[in-house]
Amino acid sequence: MTSPATPQTNDFQQNVSRMVERAMRYLEIPDGACEALQTCDSVIQVSFPIQFRDRVEVFHGWRAVHSAHRLPVKGGMRFAPNMDQAHAEALAALMSYKCAIIDIPFGGSKGGLRIDPRQYNEWELERITRRFAHELIQRDYISPAQNVPAPDVGTSQREMAWMADTYRQHRPDDINHVAAVTGKPVDLGGMRGRLEATGRGVQYALQAFFRSKAAVAEAGLEGGLSQQRVIVQGFGNVGYHLAHFLQQDNNVRIVGIIKSDGGIYAEQGLDVNAVHDYMNRTGTLEGYPGVRFERDGNRLMEEDCDVLVPAALEGAIHEDNAPRIRARLVVEAANGPCTFEGDRILQQRGITVLPDVFVNAGGVVVSYFEWVRNIQHIRFGRMERRYDQAQGQHIVSAIEMMTNQDVPEWLRDSIVRGAEEIDLVRSGLDDTMREAFSEMQEVREVESNGEVLDYRTAAYLIALRKIIRARPDLKVI
Repeated sequence: MTSPATPQTNDFQQNVSRMVERAMRYLEIPDGACEALQTCDSVIQVSFPIQFRDRVEVFHGWRAVHSAHRLPVKGGMRFAPNMDQAHAEALAALMSYKCAIIDIPFGGSKGGLRIDPRQYNEWELERITRRFAHELIQRDYISPAQNVPAPDVGTSQREMAWMADTYRQHRPDDINHVAAVTGKPVDLGGMRGRLEATGRGVQYALQAFFRSKAAVAEAGLEGGLSQQRVIVQGFGNVGYHLAHFLQQDNNVRIVGIIKSDGGIYAEQGLDVNAVHDYMNRTGTLEGYPGVRFERDGNRLMEEDCDVLVPAALEGAIHEDNAPRIRARLVVEAANGPCTFEGDRILQQRGITVLPDVFVNAGGVVVSYFEWVRNIQHIRFGRMERRYDQAQGQHIVSAIEMMTNQDVPEWLRDSIVRGAEEIDLVRSGLDDTMREAFSEMQEVREVESNGEVLDYRTAAYLIALRKIIRARPDLKVI
């Protein structure tokens, strides 16, 4: 059954606006430009009935376009009980800023249905999703050239496949129909690496941060990424993949994992994959052996750790619990996990915050790669892979001729092996996150003027300036 909107939904939109306004103080722009930069270009609401076997239900959905300074606009589709217009507008604005920060040539959009997907079976969800897609397609709110959805909270590759197929049925003559939606299954035009892209992007953001000795020292931390104790709040797609990659690739100690129905903590560290397997078997973290279980999992965000990663929903850190956060670095893997007041308190306490508009951009980066691949109708690396392998073999042969020794097998394989598409995707994502972090650091140095500019304000400054340059109706004085 559909659910009414909650009174907190407007708070999220206001938090985003207040954070943007904080950055706008550093800009010299014409009167009224601030409002123009924050106002959505368009918002559509659709309502439609669906008859099931024993009942009729009316569903309400939204799609907001924040800024179409670049086309297509891009953003996820959220299926959640608290979805409403304010959420759509706030999330669309975040997408505009996010794409600008990481130099992805998309505008920002977001949408979704007010629905609890857990209350419907697969047959019912498919009917609902296809009807919602139909309503948006009819109004040109889904299109490879204008508005491209992707998965978000409550949706996955499955829903994207349904939407993509619905678009193909409505626009059979559009040769780029497969690019109308990203985050699709690989065998339906999706991109390898997209499923875990947001979590992987958070990992790359952390790696970029810990490469900077100055950033680490400023945060009051010591050592590299592998020496940090991390708590992850949220153990869905983003939280799980992030924790898995940090443990597997960086040997990070994950001391806490938090879900909506409870959390677990172990100072010696948790086996992420074992926890994930247990959760899939039982549906809960309660009863996992050898750890401390907290029914109110969010209390674990206040436990002692070096890095706290909120990777669930907005508003997790607020004015009530921000004074008790003990992490030295907060990494926003979710959208809007810190309220404006929560963020202000963390800053006053000297806690470094890496903002959502940078940290969780991995999903849209790989969505961009998927969209480009679909438009080009060719997989990445197809034309050059065998050529690269041949060049690598020539290098190995030259080394062996010059040294009169055989190159070790492991080194030969490394040199000769041509890049797979997934290698190129990860390389492109890593490079994007590194470049964005470097740009934030540079802006912080240039704009400091005797005060320490926080990373969020630096990120928004980057985004706003890029959007202004792309809009002829908004000129910097």
